[in-house]
Amino acid sequence: MEAREVMSRPAVTVSTSASIADAARIMVERGFTALPVVDDDGRLVGIVTEADLIRDRVPADPRVHHWRVRSTPASPETVPVGWVMTCPVESLTAGADVADAARIMVDERIRCLPIVDGYGVVGILTRRDVLRAAVARNDRDMEVEIIRQLSGMDNPDRWQVAVQAGVVDIEDSGTDTIDRALASRLAGEVPGVVRVQTRHHTPDPF
Repeated sequence: MEAREVMSRPAVTVSTSASIADAARIMVERGFTALPVVDDDGRLVGIVTEADLIRDRVPADPRVHHWRVRSTPASPETVPVGWVMTCPVESLTAGADVADAARIMVDERIRCLPIVDGYGVVGILTRRDVLRAAVARNDRDMEVEIIRQLSGMDNPDRWQVAVQAGVVDIEDSGTDTIDRALASRLAGEVPGVVRVQTRHHTPDPF
């Protein structure tokens, strides 16, 4: 599976000259944990994360630390993203294998990877994107195996199988409830299946 198949797009980026307040607002409003940072020519130059934005941003409370706070951080409206971003930034091309992306995220403790075409950012791949892809692939694998199991019972066209997040939905156009119970049991034995629900489906006569 390639990164282009599962990445989030279009990529939301922020410029090096934008304020960290602007970056924080985008993250909060969009539910992001990081933003790719681009220069004036749209080239990827870094990434700004939640950790980058809060580092040294919150003044210490003297009531807790029992010392006098001598200074307060500069206003978030005046500090540019370019001052706090993380660089260099790890990135991948749209044709990269998602398995490689997952390994990088785990090994290097990265939450997301910008996806580039040349120097431009065309998408972003997050841990959630990878997880969603893994779940979708597992669902499809389970669906194929269940269909294979049921095809040995009767006419394969009798069964309509759909799997979502491990929950199997079987539509049966036949009338034999014993067969339906057996189909439910066979589906439930497939690794990864969470629950099986069956129902009778009357085919359209036309």
